[in-house]
Amino acid sequence: MNRTYWAALAAVLAALVFAAVATLSTGTTASGSSDSGPDLPDTASADAGFARDMSVHHQQAVEMSFVVRDRTGDEAVRSLAYDIANTQANQRGMMLGWLDLWGLPKVAPGGAEPMAWMAGSSGSSGSSGSSGSSGSSGGHDGHGAGHGGHSAHAGVATKPGALMPGMATKAELAELAKAEGRQAEVLYLQLMTDHHKGGVAMAQGCVQLCETPVERELAKGMVDAQESEIRLMTDMLKQRGAQPRG
Repeated sequence: MNRTYWAALAAVLAALVFAAVATLSTGTTASGSSDSGPDLPDTASADAGFARDMSVHHQQAVEMSFVVRDRTGDEAVRSLAYDIANTQANQRGMMLGWLDLWGLPKVAPGGAEPMAWMAGSSGSSGSSGSSGSSGSSGGHDGHGAGHGGHSAHAGVATKPGALMPGMATKAELAELAKAEGRQAEVLYLQLMTDHHKGGVAMAQGCVQLCETPVERELAKGMVDAQESEIRLMTDMLKQRGAQPRG
């Protein structure tokens, strides 16, 4: 096992511990007693939906980052990929830890569509996107296939063959796995820019709809960090004579 893998694994384990402490703290009253804390989210809540969907979304970002690390020797891209993989593995661990503590499944029951929890989000101008087939790494296999489009906020639609806004298709992942050098760098930066745009839209939805304070704070942090990385990746693409696709 390589150093990057173990670093990401350690981040996940640390995040699970943090998630347990943070979630238990949300159930503590002002007097310090946890006997009469707020109700826990149910499986249909925005809190649970965001944790499930963003965990899948993050997992693909981690996978793409590991792929590009082996396809280029460019230190700037490798450093960015390491930071994204480490951060998103950490956050994924938090969200999966919350689902465990809430006693909720990590996959939406009954074949519910990804992003269904965002139906009540209205803070951004939206457009509809077709879910197509699942065609992406992560859970929810087959969910969304054969259904109508979901709401896509901030103008980010779900492209055919992708599971959620911003996610890459199987064909795009295969292309990244075959690319080398500058081609791999440009494709990774373009795919990750799209991925971050979808992630920002989802996180903004949680900021509006989630009721668990610590989860809303995590979502706010995602918005800030990923918007900053989008600007960085736009500059990195420009340095390579390319630009974002969307």
